[in-house]
Amino acid sequence: MSILRTEALEKTFNTAGAEAAVTAVRDVNLTVDSGEFVAVIGASGSGKSTLLHLLGGITRPTSGRVLLEGVDLATLDDDALAAVRRRRIGFVFQRYNLLPELSLLENVALPLVLDGVGHVRADAAALEALEAVGMAGRAGHRPDELSGGEQQRGAIARALVTRPAIVLADEPTGALDTVNSARVVELLQRLVAERRQTVILITHDPAVAAAAARVVRMCDGRIESDSTSGAAPR
Repeated sequence: MSILRTEALEKTFNTAGAEAAVTAVRDVNLTVDSGEFVAVIGASGSGKSTLLHLLGGITRPTSGRVLLEGVDLATLDDDALAAVRRRRIGFVFQRYNLLPELSLLENVALPLVLDGVGHVRADAAALEALEAVGMAGRAGHRPDELSGGEQQRGAIARALVTRPAIVLADEPTGALDTVNSARVVELLQRLVAERRQTVILITHDPAVAAAAARVVRMCDGRIESDSTSGAAPR
């Protein structure tokens, strides 16, 4: 069952002072099923990060559609779109974006608290998400007391805490060393295998992309290839 679909998706940027508009994403048609682990790979400037921002409703398309759970994101006003991003999409970025003054538990609970969930329920859900990523034992620590790999696992827990339809990860291993990169990728594989979590991962690293069951390669804003990698979730 498809959870995300794009139809003739395009994004053009008109930059002040530029001689011509730049089309970052061109005629992208993509369908992602529930429980899939998809890697989108491409060189810098290939359009992969712009595509992720379109899929997550961070950027609105110039033309075409993004349908998440059957809802066309372009039809939503700013408040409704923000609610979808907050409740149905989990974001993981290269920089962990954990608030330094909060404990890891408080950071993970924050999306729920901002959505009006009481602290007791939010903390319980945050602890469950931390358990899923193997970080419950570090719940009381602040980000500066955690390694880069631990912070990224905490950021993944924060993305999971709302039980989103889909997790969008933009270069989540880009700031990590080889060992921690492998741990984060293995964690994403396990979440797909055990929780049937849908994950789309943006990367420039072929080794990271190979861990996904499906690899979409982008070039000049278009999908150049879309193939099954043969990787099995661990």
